[in-house]
Amino acid sequence: MDGTTTQEPHEPPRRGRLTERVLGGGEDPDPRFTLANERTFLAWIRTSLAFLAGGIAIEAFTGELFDEPVRTFLAVVLLLLSMLVSAGATFRWIGVERSMRRQVPLPLPLIAPLLAVGGAVAAGVLVVVVLQA
Repeated sequence: MDGTTTQEPHEPPRRGRLTERVLGGGEDPDPRFTLANERTFLAWIRTSLAFLAGGIAIEAFTGELFDEPVRTFLAVVLLLLSMLVSAGATFRWIGVERSMRRQVPLPLPLIAPLLAVGGAVAAGVLVVVVLQA
C-alpha cells in the first residue's frame, strides 16, 4: 500500500420510481426554481382554501340575506371552484416541474381563466341579487 486511497466513482442518488414516473426525465432544475414553483403551488392552494371557506360561510351565515336556491348556488360554485383550483394547482405544479427539467417552455396556466370565470359567475349572481333587493 502506498498510502493513497482510491475512491469508487460516486453515483448520484436516485429518486424513487413514483417520482421518476411523475416528473419524467430530464435534469434537476436549479433548486431555487423548484422552490419558487412550490411557493406558487401553495399560493394556489391558499386561494382554494379561501374559496372553500367562502362557500361554507355563504351556506352557514347568509340564510337571512339570500333565498335558499341562491345561497345554495353560490355555495356550490365556490366549493366547486375550490376543488378545481386545488386539482389544477397540482397539475400545474407537475407541468411546470416537467418543463423545467426538460428545458422547454412552461405550460399555460389554465387554472387562471377558470378562476376568473368562476369568480365572475359568483360576482354576477351577487350583483343580480343585490339589485333585486
